[in-house]
Amino acid sequence: MVGPEGCGTQGHGSIWRLLHESGPEFIRKGVLFSALFSKRAPLDEASIRWLFDAYGWAFRNLSGSIFQLQTTLVLADDHHFPMDAHSVQGRAELLFSRAAEYAGMGHWPWRVLDSTHCHLRRDVVLPREARQAFRGAHRIKLDSPLPVIYEASLAARREVLLASFAHILAGYLIRTLGELPPGGARRWSHATDLLAVFLGFGVIYANSLPLFLPGVGRTAQGGEASLRNHISRWDAVYALAIFCVLKGIARREVLPHLKRPLRSFFNRAMMDVEGRKLELQRLQALSDPMVMEQYRA
Repeated sequence: MVGPEGCGTQGHGSIWRLLHESGPEFIRKGVLFSALFSKRAPLDEASIRWLFDAYGWAFRNLSGSIFQLQTTLVLADDHHFPMDAHSVQGRAELLFSRAAEYAGMGHWPWRVLDSTHCHLRRDVVLPREARQAFRGAHRIKLDSPLPVIYEASLAARREVLLASFAHILAGYLIRTLGELPPGGARRWSHATDLLAVFLGFGVIYANSLPLFLPGVGRTAQGGEASLRNHISRWDAVYALAIFCVLKGIARREVLPHLKRPLRSFFNRAMMDVEGRKLELQRLQALSDPMVMEQYRA
């Protein structure tokens, strides 16, 4: 996965002539921006293809009706996460509880612990009924709650801590799926990141990458290795654009909440995704419960 493609002016001589002939009105209507960027994808095609394929994989293994009707765009604000806890532990527990509800995993048994408990095993065998569900779902029964280990140093940074929780939730959910992600087991970590965006945490995730990833910032070598095992922030923004187009979420609902360096790229990603009609039709078909019933049969 690589960063955004360059956007130089080479090859656009005819555009500049049109600009000179048309004057300020040409710029005001935004035609120049469209002419310059509409035919140049913001990511390399291999990365874009994998992101669309990964969405298809998610729809084949998770509920399309939950995605369409109950999954929401989650933001790290007081509306989504009202805070009334004053201790670090209480704050972490409250944030994770809300994040789990937004992910459709609030009925799973959890135990939120700081990183002094990192020795706890997290390779618990999950029962078959461990899946997404919302209000009214029966609580999953396990011998012991699933450990959620967080870094106490992130507690004062709500968005970064939430991104780490989204990563943990996606990490548990991916283990319940019956199909390896596109690219096989070697893309497991990338697919976990994609699932976090699929669950609605795309803005939080893109804004916070790579600050919450294990190993980043501890050693130069370890940090670089960790980054290679995850999608880039540009991949996350493009995945967020796919999410927004599929959900019918307007750009104006997203842009104010993205960090400034990501906003222009998000606009380009939205334009690119909206232009990929065949890929969108394929995903929309996979998100249809009737289509998926036939697929699973």
